[in-house]
Amino acid sequence: MGAIIEPGLKFFQQSADAGRGEKWTSERVLSVRYWTPTLLSFRTTRYRSFRFTPGHYTRLGLGATDTIVWRPYSLASAAYEDFLEFIAVLVPGGTFSEELQKLRVGDTLRVDKASYGFLTAGQLAPGKDLWLLASGSGIGPFASILRDPLVWQDYQRLIMVHSVRQSAELAWRNEIIVLPNHALFAEAKATLYYIPVVTREPGASALADRIPLLLADGRLQQEAATPLDVASSRVMVCGNPELVRELRQWLGSRGFATNRRGVPGQMAFEKYW
Repeated sequence: MGAIIEPGLKFFQQSADAGRGEKWTSERVLSVRYWTPTLLSFRTTRYRSFRFTPGHYTRLGLGATDTIVWRPYSLASAAYEDFLEFIAVLVPGGTFSEELQKLRVGDTLRVDKASYGFLTAGQLAPGKDLWLLASGSGIGPFASILRDPLVWQDYQRLIMVHSVRQSAELAWRNEIIVLPNHALFAEAKATLYYIPVVTREPGASALADRIPLLLADGRLQQEAATPLDVASSRVMVCGNPELVRELRQWLGSRGFATNRRGVPGQMAFEKYW
């Protein structure tokens, strides 16, 4: 859980010697934060020449020196920060999770020198309102996008919807809420709407149903005080495969399209386990 389902990518193990000094760097863990016993975020040092666009992911390598397990994870930190941040869910019996749960401050892990992905604001046609719809650890890439000054200038409204089962899983909730007070966004034209959706903790949030249902009956639009239409709305979705499938179908039936052959679209998706 928390890892990206990348088309064509097979989770793999490789010798530690493969790509040494070439495709990855060894980074030190700066902090580890457990939101719940199975949901954690962590920061690492950042290689001086590592570059990424908010919404991108990279590959992380953990394990013994002779055998390393690699997984793709979205970057949650801002592109201008001097550290890298990630969020992950520990999966019982998972090979990578077994290594990840041992991670402590001062430990090292491998970080691919390259970043990848299409869940970026640049993939979208110009619009007025940017909807960021996440489930669980899918909040990761949006935590980075929301820290990008460009999106605060390009849109009038930024609507961050985070759906989780329990309120403790609302990672970075407090940090996101106060983003408008950050000096970088003091002159920004955008207004931020943060909407938590807690589905299995009665009374924890104003909305408690799954995002597709909340969109279908209009409650989510009402909560955001913003209509969702193809002319002015741009939508980015990151979450479990079922959420992505349902929203792609629902939005597609209303005229939304993804980026095709260099033509910017109105929606973008990324699947998470």
